[in-house]
Amino acid sequence: MPSKYRNFRNNVPWLILFLEAVFIVLFFFSTGDASSSSISYPVFQDVNHMVIFGFGFFLTFLKRYGFSSTGFNLLIIVLGVQCSVLIEGLLAFLLQSENEDGLKRITKATVSMTAVAISTGAVLGKTNPMQLILMTVVEIMFFRMSRWINNMFLQVPDNISLMHVHLFGAYFSLAVSSRFSEPSPSSKKNASTSKSDLFSMLGTLFLWVFWPSFNSVLVVDNKTKAICNTYFALAVSAVTAFMLSVLTTKDGKFRMTHIHSAVLAGGITVTYTAHSIEYPWIAMILGLLSSVIAVLGSYCLERCLTPALKIHDTSGVHFTFGLPAVLGALAHVVLLVIRDWTNSPRLGYLVMIRIGAFCLTISVALVAGFITG
Repeated sequence: MPSKYRNFRNNVPWLILFLEAVFIVLFFFSTGDASSSSISYPVFQDVNHMVIFGFGFFLTFLKRYGFSSTGFNLLIIVLGVQCSVLIEGLLAFLLQSENEDGLKRITKATVSMTAVAISTGAVLGKTNPMQLILMTVVEIMFFRMSRWINNMFLQVPDNISLMHVHLFGAYFSLAVSSRFSEPSPSSKKNASTSKSDLFSMLGTLFLWVFWPSFNSVLVVDNKTKAICNTYFALAVSAVTAFMLSVLTTKDGKFRMTHIHSAVLAGGITVTYTAHSIEYPWIAMILGLLSSVIAVLGSYCLERCLTPALKIHDTSGVHFTFGLPAVLGALAHVVLLVIRDWTNSPRLGYLVMIRIGAFCLTISVALVAGFITG
């Protein structure tokens, strides 16, 4: 925690107790069928491992915040999942829609918490637990609001709008981070060690292994296709990351910082299209392009964009998650045009709807992030 935070005992326990009491009371009045589910427990377990273990260790690269990253990640995930499930139930009640089964609600809530886990990476080492908890609650509310707008007015399928977590989490965190000062270059808080980098790479491996389950968990049709396309995209992005790491360093050696930020890019890029890509080579091309964007983006953003906008992105979520997600959004639109070029008389309308959905997600994320920051 930041050294200026003196009132940990006087604030955080009571905030957690208040939130948990509210959640218990609201769950008392909520309803949900937990007897059967369209989602199997092993698939849910993969997503849960990814969010808890993967992101928990992914954020351990700062030597002074190793315990904070894993511990606070668990705290905000379990609080955020409860909050997200309650928001889903409240919307189902207000809109008079069918209530989903219990395991599916928890799975969707866990997927939604990916946005918060990504956002935590941008403000790690600059926020205290009180701020992280409040950021979690606010971000979950705004993310659900953007999903509701996409579903209700733009007719975006629920499984696609939920996959906007990478876009929302990255740009929400950048907006929040703009309100915090950048640590001085001589500060030890922003340093890492070989041990912290090793644990962070362990988290990256967890995320890499479970990402196919993440991309296919809510897919009804073509689930196997989504798994295969995600795996090939991840494989090519990992290979490309090693190649570019050698080519972009002066001594011609691997840099784990490059690999840490680029091996996941392929899975993020095909998030929207994994279930609809017909041929694996398309997913492989997207994996290659996403890795190139992640590695080269780290150079451009850190040297050009970041000093100009005065935004300090602690773990580089912009080029690790944001830019690959933007590439995935463009790929989603391009593949839609190619697939329905001669079949759909409303192709232009469909393209504008898809572009509008992505722009809406980014806009809500930025506005909500500035307010939260």
